[in-house]
Parts: sequence; C-alpha cells; structure tokens
Amino acid sequence: MNAKTLSALCAGDDGAQRCKYGHYTGHSAFSAPGRHSALLDILPSDPAGVARTAQALLIYEHAAEPFYGYKVPEARRGESHIRPMEKMLDALLVLDDRPLSVARLPEKRLVGICRHYMLLSVAILRQHGIPARGRGGFATYFNPGKFEDHWVCEYWKAADGRWALLDSQLDEVFIRKLGIGFDIHDVPRAQFLTASEAWRRCRSGELDPNLFGIEFEKLRGLWFIAGNLIRDLATLNGREVLPWDVWGAQPALNATLSHYELDFFDEVALITADPDADFDALSQRFSEDNKLRLPQTVFNSLRRRQESVLEG
Repeated sequence: MNAKTLSALCAGDDGAQRCKYGHYTGHSAFSAPGRHSALLDILPSDPAGVARTAQALLIYEHAAEPFYGYKVPEARRGESHIRPMEKMLDALLVLDDRPLSVARLPEKRLVGICRHYMLLSVAILRQHGIPARGRGGFATYFNPGKFEDHWVCEYWKAADGRWALLDSQLDEVFIRKLGIGFDIHDVPRAQFLTASEAWRRCRSGELDPNLFGIEFEKLRGLWFIAGNLIRDLATLNGREVLPWDVWGAQPALNATLSHYELDFFDEVALITADPDADFDALSQRFSEDNKLRLPQTVFNSLRRRQESVLEG
C-alpha cells in the first residue's frame, strides 16, 4: 500500500478506525482470497449484505439434510476441513463458476461449519477495508440452557464506535427453526460469550463449565473452554484455524487441569478479554510462547492426523 492510498484510507473518522485496527483490516494468510480477490470487490460490504452472501454460498454440514433437504455425500465432507479462503473459493467455483453475488442451490454451496461462515464474512469485510476478526466462544441460541461451541465474525461498527458480532450462519431457516429473536447482524453479547468470558465466568463460579462444549458429542467442561481460548487467541492473531485443530497447550480430551494449567489459562483469558487494550502484548505472547504459537502443522482431531495449517 503506497502513502497516497494509506492517507485516503485514514481520512475521516471511519478511516481513523481502519488505521487504528489495521491488523484487522488487512487480510491474514487464511482470509486472503488470492487469485479470487476481484470476485470479493463487487460484493456488498454492509453486514446484512455480507450475511446474505455467506448464506447463499455456504451450507452448514450438520444441518444440510434436516434444514435444507440436502444429504451431503461422503465425498464432499472434506470441504469442512478447508482452511484458507482462497481454497474455499476454489472448491466453491468448481461447484458453480458464476459470480459470488449469485445465490446457489443447497447442493451447489460449499459445505462448511460456523467457522467457514465467520471466515467468509471476515474476508469480505476486510476486502472492503472494514476491520473484522473471528471470535471463538459459545452461543446460547442453539441448545437452550447450554453454551454451544461456536464461531462468529466481529466487525467494527463505525456508526456506534464499537465492535459488533455478526452471525452469518443464521439465515431465515435457522432463525425460524431456532426461534431467533435478535438481530443477527448485531448479536447481543449475552447470547454469545467469547472463550475468554466463558473461562473467567466459570472460574469465578458464576457459570458451570459442564454447560460449555458440544452437547450432542458429550464434549464439555473447562478443558474444552481452554482449547477454545487458544484457538481464539490464534484467530485474533490472524490464524483463523479450524475449531478442531489441536496444538501446544490445548488440553487432552476430558482432561482435569492442574493448578499450573489453570493459572496458565487464566493468563490467556486475561489477555484476550480486551484484544484492543494492548494488541502488541497479545501478539507478542502468542508469537513467543511455544505453548501458544501456531506451528506449521496441527493435529486435526476429527481426521486424527497431522496437517499443514494452510492446506485444505
């Protein structure tokens, strides 16, 4: 970016915020559309338009048949494991090579999970110079009384001077079937807890950690929240990994955490509670601590194998 372009981007209040949160305006290695960059340029950049676009291009793997009547073939389930945006778009365009502004039938949408809706939303917003980042945490609206593992997009709402949550996965079908009564383009904070907030409220005794996780898989507890803490930290640092990628200090399945581990994750929860308070410190801790830093390969816990983080 040359000096003239930077000056133009930083002009006015909106531009000042883009510059302030420049680390969330530029693409990461995961959100970059690569050779498909021009296809994102023509897409709408308002939250409602971004959500409509994601909903028209993606289909949630585990709701495809009950919600949309499309049974995902086994051969296509690998699409949910694609990490980089460029490769997501490669796979999508193989199914249907029309412009991304054209809505697809369910069978022509890319199969994914909440993380893919988050990443596509983040990529579109960043492409238009709007600060955006992924957040890992837990939603209250999928299973009443439970806090289900979930990922959403957090974008800078310039008109209000604050970050807002966008859940692009919640299309009209999800809204109707789940009885969603809030604005999906500005999800109330009480409806989605970041991993940091979930950890801190459980550690204080305010909430029960056994309510947090993936209920239908019986995966829940502090160990699960701890894993999300590290993935959320990685995502805040532009490493938008899969929700089942495992590395470093992430606890083993159903692990009981030691006093040392509890203290360690207390620290991670603290530095991710307000990512803007001291982004440099957050970034430095992630890059220098080998228990947190994302390696070149991670363990895909669903496929039970090591994989390159930028392969898909």
